[in-house]
Amino acid sequence: MSKLRSTAGSKDSIVDPLETNDKETKLLAYVNDNRHFSLLRALHLADLITLFNGFCGVMSIFSSLRYCLSGQTSSKYLVRAMYFMPFALFFDFLDGKVARWRGKSSLMGQELDSLADLISFGVCPAVFAFCCGFQTFIDLMILNFFVLCGLTRLARFNVSVNSIPKDESGKSQFFEGTPIPTTLALVSLLAFCMVKGKIHEELPGGLWFPDTPFAIHPMVSLYALSGIAMTSKKLCVPKF
Repeated sequence: MSKLRSTAGSKDSIVDPLETNDKETKLLAYVNDNRHFSLLRALHLADLITLFNGFCGVMSIFSSLRYCLSGQTSSKYLVRAMYFMPFALFFDFLDGKVARWRGKSSLMGQELDSLADLISFGVCPAVFAFCCGFQTFIDLMILNFFVLCGLTRLARFNVSVNSIPKDESGKSQFFEGTPIPTTLALVSLLAFCMVKGKIHEELPGGLWFPDTPFAIHPMVSLYALSGIAMTSKKLCVPKF
């Protein structure tokens, strides 16, 4: 494996960017790495698993789009969009396990994980809800609020994770606000509605204020509540 010279210490000191766990040394290694495919070389196994999380999220969005392009008549695409999200959750769970098992982490790992989570558990559930019938202007504003809450929650996690108490294994003892994968509970609820044929015009609760600028499906309020729960600082969810 190629070695990188560190500018932090002696001119003759050698730094292996994949073997050190010192963050400052890792950062210098990334900055000074001018090898071909340096980005790919810097990825750990856990990072590759995280990318599969993002892959599932993007495929879910594409499947939702294909459902819309079919005139909302080919339900197989909507079912496919739904199934990609639990697979994303599996990879989200697995990458952390692999990182702890190998005892290695990369500087990009946490950022990759948050970006993949935003796609799979923020954007995907919102797009899925749109496909199920939440399509009024107010619906869209609430879905937008939901995604932005997920974005803000992940950004806060990235900057505050080091200040949260850790257990013996180094894991944070609790989440500040509900973790973003909990949004799959909303997807599960919509999936149940889909099985019962209660989507589009048949959504539970119906449509309030139809034919007005304030038309809204009351069920979309669950997305607003989920967004608020994600960004709450007082709501501490224990990690298991």
